[in-house]
Amino acid sequence: MKPVAIIGAGVTGLTAAFYLKRGGVPVTVFEAGGRAGGVIQSIRKEGFLAEFGPNTILETSPKIAQLVRDAGLESRRLNTDSKAQARYLVRYGQPIEMPGSPLGFFTTKLFSAKAKLAVLREPFIARRRDGVEESIAQFVVRRMNQEFLDHAIDALVAGIYAGDPHKLSLPHAFPRLKALEDKYGSMIKGQIFGARDRRKSGEVSKDRAPKFSFDEGLQVLPDALAAQLGGSLKLNAPVTKLTEMDNGWRVTFSGERVSRVPNQVEGGDSQSSSLRTQEMDFGAVIYCGTAHRLAELGIEAARQRRPAEAFAEISYPPVASVVLGFRREDVTHPCLGYGMLIPKIEGFKILGTIFSSALFPNRAPAGHVLLTSYIGGARYPELASLPAEQLVETTLADLRVLLGVKGKPGFVQTAFYPRAIPQYNVGYGKYRQLLAGLESAAPGLFFAGHYRDGVSLGDSIVSGVNIAERVAKLLPT
Repeated sequence: MKPVAIIGAGVTGLTAAFYLKRGGVPVTVFEAGGRAGGVIQSIRKEGFLAEFGPNTILETSPKIAQLVRDAGLESRRLNTDSKAQARYLVRYGQPIEMPGSPLGFFTTKLFSAKAKLAVLREPFIARRRDGVEESIAQFVVRRMNQEFLDHAIDALVAGIYAGDPHKLSLPHAFPRLKALEDKYGSMIKGQIFGARDRRKSGEVSKDRAPKFSFDEGLQVLPDALAAQLGGSLKLNAPVTKLTEMDNGWRVTFSGERVSRVPNQVEGGDSQSSSLRTQEMDFGAVIYCGTAHRLAELGIEAARQRRPAEAFAEISYPPVASVVLGFRREDVTHPCLGYGMLIPKIEGFKILGTIFSSALFPNRAPAGHVLLTSYIGGARYPELASLPAEQLVETTLADLRVLLGVKGKPGFVQTAFYPRAIPQYNVGYGKYRQLLAGLESAAPGLFFAGHYRDGVSLGDSIVSGVNIAERVAKLLPT
């Protein structure tokens, strides 16, 4: 079969490459950076295991567990601790455990009596039929009330997208909620009556999906997939141009640095180095990078009429990760749960904190607690780029109030993502239509990844599996 080029060695590209190669299709994966895995990065240091990107995988599809088995990682898989199911929402300046049952909801102090009555009223609110695309904020206020938006959904949106509920599109950012209203007329009715349909499909809603990682963190997965690729994975090889040929695609990329001796006109040092431009031909190309990088990529196709530059409009707010380790006695809160989310209205700077050492074993030395907090996003983008010392101090100021942290952390790691998560804002459908149009106008060119198929790690894995199946069926022999 003709070889396939895959641009981007994040989890989507690695998954697609793994399955294509497994099916006998030769592949070459081009990664602009020096490592595979994208935002997934796990670091073991001083007895702590820090995760800088996502902390868990949500098993929303059978395809996710199948990848773990196919990659030979089932023995290294770790499910979250059964004691770490509690989730906290900050209100009145303190983390309060979120209810896990209908009875718990009506007895919790998280919401007022008025908000609880709004839930009882929700099944009787008429569905919207005018075809207007709503933001998630508009949807929640219409079906529930402002309190739910300010004190719950705002925090949830920050945890998933690091985004703004007033900008995020309901049908694109939260398609399941839109589908529940369209099909059942109500979110609550949909949760009740849609359970049978979900069981048939094998799909699991994100709020009920099992969460897991691996013994040495999430990086175990991309490392294993990359090892299967061997020499088919090219690191430090940014693709600069795609050209449609008569029988496929030509990929132009920058390869390893080569030394050259400058001539007398150029002058300068006796030697300098430059990236060598190279070209390779393929039967098909799968783009698994970022939307803003796609906008910079030169695509020359005979029937292409709409340029890819429009993808530069997609917002990717910056996010910083702050991982701190403390002695157990220096943290008042028990931190026995998944973590806490923080609404903007509460006035804190961090978006939320994951209780990392409670999720899986061996994340912190005995007698210690590991906390992973996030700063920035669409809420406070200017804070994400603060120097590491200020990020830590900002985080500590909030953790002292919320979790009763005392003293200084014994373990500190930070990471900065200048463009972290694509925002599926109102109007995002035009970008998905543009992707479909590009694929139609340029046969053999395919798109997959978090800018198209969902931003969670599980979504990215499923996207990789699906695109591999699709390309394998369409690829000419």
